[in-house]
Amino acid sequence: MRIFKTILNTIPRPILIKVSYIVRPFIAWWLKGNKFTDPIDGKSFRKMLPYGYAIQRENVLSPSTLSLERHRLLWLYLKNETDFFTSTKKRKLLHIAPEQCFLKRFKKQKNLEYITSDIESPIADVKADICDLPFEDNSFDIIFCNHVLEHIPDDSKAMQELFRVLKKGGFGIFQIPQDLNKEKTFEDDSITDPKERTKIFGQYDHVRVYGKDYFDKLRSHGFEVKEIGYSKQISSELVTKYALSKGEILPVCFKN
Repeated sequence: MRIFKTILNTIPRPILIKVSYIVRPFIAWWLKGNKFTDPIDGKSFRKMLPYGYAIQRENVLSPSTLSLERHRLLWLYLKNETDFFTSTKKRKLLHIAPEQCFLKRFKKQKNLEYITSDIESPIADVKADICDLPFEDNSFDIIFCNHVLEHIPDDSKAMQELFRVLKKGGFGIFQIPQDLNKEKTFEDDSITDPKERTKIFGQYDHVRVYGKDYFDKLRSHGFEVKEIGYSKQISSELVTKYALSKGEILPVCFKN
């Protein structure tokens, strides 16, 4: 719907986050059904909401958790392929730009010391620049930093900081919007018009479109990177039911 696109492109994200807490329960009730299921909370809906700054994707935003395709894929990977939820060992997690769909759930986990950070988000614990994190070296067992780096002009510095504060033996997941048809990442600072930037970069405040070389850039800053096409390991029926994005690759990064 055009109204959702207009809202995304005109209302600042911090305000959207605050408003969403109020309207979310009503929208979830209105859309309940059985065509789509959000695996994060198990609730089902007759349809999901559209989302997108440049092009609206239909049936992608969960009415209950406000998760998108990438959040649900990450949740399923953590649940089915790791001990993130079940480990008895206390681990320290840094979540950059924390998503609402995860925030309360991660905070309740007894096996996590959960710290959130962002430069402007109203729901973050620590207000900080990802390029200058206020944490000591080797501080965190796990780091999540999803759909952040495409906003950062100096993403190399951000990657260096993520590597610095991750413990040896720890892991991070750093999802980004990625065009796998591009071999190399595209940037052009001369494009300044917000509408043109939205058209080219997918969002007015994105500074690049990552290509296949994203994984090698992470490796160049010290990470061992596994490129995990997890949606391919899920049945096509569940990919549709959970409203996942086919072909998305999870960059799971290790500091060894």
